Amino acid sequence: MRKAEVEIYSDQSNYAVMRHPGRNFPGALIQGDSLKILCRTADSVRQELDSGDLEEARAELDTLRELLWGRLQHYQAVLEGHHLELPFSKGITPQPPLEEYDDE
Repeated sequence: MRKAEVEIYSDQSNYAVMRHPGRNFPGALIQGDSLKILCRTADSVRQELDSGDLEEARAELDTLRELLWGRLQHYQAVLEGHHLELPFSKGITPQPPLEEYDDE
């Protein structure tokens, strides 16, 4: 283990955004319990696909997409709020948009 100073742009619980020394762009810290939820949700998608339950697989996939896109949108808002360059195109959105995908 080593200790180093990091630049913290958001320390919102479960949505921390910070820049590690030597990195060009900040990163999004995922707490261990949140990472486990993301992994378990991905596992659920796979299990439902394997069992042939496409409706439930889609519901689990929608949950995973919302969790991931929520984190990415928070990251983008934090960087924009600090007038920092994004490591991707500004205004990136889900394809297809989550609203359209949910209504199908």
